[in-house]
Amino acid sequence: MNKSLAEISSAGVSVWLDDLSRARLSNGSLQKLISEDSVVGVTTNPSIFNAAIGNSDLYAPDIKKMKDLEVDQIITELTCSDVSAACDLFMPIYERSDHQDGRISIEVDPRFAHDTNSTVAQGISLWNKINKPNLLIKVPATAEGLPAITQLIGKGISVNVTLIFSVSRYRQVLNAYAEGLKLAQTSGIDLKNIFSVASFFISRIDTEVDKALPNDSDLRGTAAIANAVIAYQSFMEFISTAQWKELEKVGANLQRPLWASTGVKDPAYDPTRYVMQLVANNTVNTMPEVTLKAVRENGIYTGDTITKNYQSAKATLAKLALAGVDLDRITQHLEEDGVIKFEFAWLELIDSVKTVASK
Repeated sequence: MNKSLAEISSAGVSVWLDDLSRARLSNGSLQKLISEDSVVGVTTNPSIFNAAIGNSDLYAPDIKKMKDLEVDQIITELTCSDVSAACDLFMPIYERSDHQDGRISIEVDPRFAHDTNSTVAQGISLWNKINKPNLLIKVPATAEGLPAITQLIGKGISVNVTLIFSVSRYRQVLNAYAEGLKLAQTSGIDLKNIFSVASFFISRIDTEVDKALPNDSDLRGTAAIANAVIAYQSFMEFISTAQWKELEKVGANLQRPLWASTGVKDPAYDPTRYVMQLVANNTVNTMPEVTLKAVRENGIYTGDTITKNYQSAKATLAKLALAGVDLDRITQHLEEDGVIKFEFAWLELIDSVKTVASK
């Protein structure tokens, strides 16, 4: 097993892969990552499914068999099939990790990102259709997504909250999770069976902030990690509250922070930075394979790189503000843009499936 990946795993970071495809499931590459690279979970999103289904012949026979169905139904069948198979593959990890890991995520239709009721309805539908205990339903952390998170958790459905960019939104997500747990408790649902992660996006923040800074600024490439460090501090503060302690007493599981978008966009930056500089207990880091490979080959483990850096992160964010960086505006833009990007990927996927079905 790779040393750097094993070391961060021992430090409390769950290594997940940000990718899934039928090819990975059938050619053994996913099993190899489990066996050799400490991978204990998988995340998916509309872009990943678009790439998987749009660029592979493996799905064509099933698409043609289902060509008389509505295209949305075909996509649901294809994606649920892959996620279900992945759930089965990771079931041993799910069992031996006390149900924390071995988790596979599937996202609600991104076109529902601003529609609470449709998000809840499809979340329930996907949960029941796949019917695997190690599933996570991905719900975007939009204003309309927050009540959907509470409602789904309240029904005993495990949720991966996605597209979180700001610390203020992240705090709302923590509260939405707690409110959902209270609803579940009121309904007599065992809180021990409800799990959640909160996917906090990293690299896209540096990409946007760097655009607002001079090329020679020493603040370039500092915003994303500082933002994530303060998010983790918020997590630690939240789990020390009386509200959380009461829920914990009756079996509630932590909603672990998950570092997403950890692939480095700027080639000038160390490709392992969004992994090795975000190491702390009770976190998840979901990586594209290129980042996983970089950590495997060049990751330098220096222990917990978050909790000792709260003050320096605050100082960095203060310097960015003084330099004219409006992080609230940038993170709001990134949330809106993230939804649009996923919607576009979904529409591309619809076109790809239609093309194959018509042949």
